[in-house]
Amino acid sequence: MVSDVRSPHRPAVTVIVPTRDRWPLLSTHALPSALGQEAVEVEVIVVDDGSMDETPERLSALTDPRLRVVTHETARGVASARNSGIAAARGDWIAFHDDDDLWSPRKLQTQLEGLGAAGWGYASVIVVDHDNRPLYALPLPDPTEVTSGLMRGNIIPGGPSNVIGRASLVHEVGGFDERLSHSADWDMWIRLARSGQPSVCTEVLVATLQHSRRMIFRDQPDVIREVKTLFAKYDGPSRQQLRSVAEWLAFTHHREGHRLRAAGLYLRAAVAYRSPGNLPAAVGALFGEPGLRLASGLLRGLRGGSHLEHDVLPVPAEPEWLERYRGENGLGP
Repeated sequence: MVSDVRSPHRPAVTVIVPTRDRWPLLSTHALPSALGQEAVEVEVIVVDDGSMDETPERLSALTDPRLRVVTHETARGVASARNSGIAAARGDWIAFHDDDDLWSPRKLQTQLEGLGAAGWGYASVIVVDHDNRPLYALPLPDPTEVTSGLMRGNIIPGGPSNVIGRASLVHEVGGFDERLSHSADWDMWIRLARSGQPSVCTEVLVATLQHSRRMIFRDQPDVIREVKTLFAKYDGPSRQQLRSVAEWLAFTHHREGHRLRAAGLYLRAAVAYRSPGNLPAAVGALFGEPGLRLASGLLRGLRGGSHLEHDVLPVPAEPEWLERYRGENGLGP
């Protein structure tokens, strides 16, 4: 069910926000940053995927004419929720926004100005804590290497909250595969990358929240099964692809502070893919960042290179716009 359209104006960008039972995050993160965009005509479509908390009531009480609500009476999953948003979108461009992430107020304006002839694009991202203070920056992939990089891991920083795409292109590549959950966005980026090279903005426009409720940490075994399903669509998976993904998954856990899980995943990769280079990684992960750096140095000394040289970059300076999200800046109680 879709709420009435409350604005007569055709928006330049439709922002799609899937959510379920997370009003405290939705009201303090995605909604303020989506509705707070400057110099761009937007509509914000919140897809309520079967919420049982106060989300439906709180959304119905909001009167911003740019806000529309799509309601799933029962939960269908995040891929279906995003597809419902795509189906209802009226903008020339579509931007995806997870309910727990933050945007610069100039996010859409900056990306639109830089897109040129590109059909999609992404920007620099930082990771923040629960006080919205920067923890580290995420690596920004070279646009010329995105297609090949996506066959080794989900390298688009910030996930859906980072990507903007021309609406016609999003429809052309087919929306999100509803058989997938954790990797539905990854699959979409592969198809977008194969359609053409993205535009990349080096300015930090997205802040993604570090927390333990992310699906990749809750449902770890499903990730590997999904990856096999994903790669089967693209003439895979090869043994090397699966090993690369296992290493990416292990490093993702390491980066978020899950040392034991990271060590276990590196050890599993060493055994499953006969990759002894993951043994020092498994040991190093137990000791956090210093341990993994030591393991990487050991591999460079023995082999002349290391697969552990993932970049977790320090934040050179806090984006000035992040300050606006501290304190009581949400939409409603």
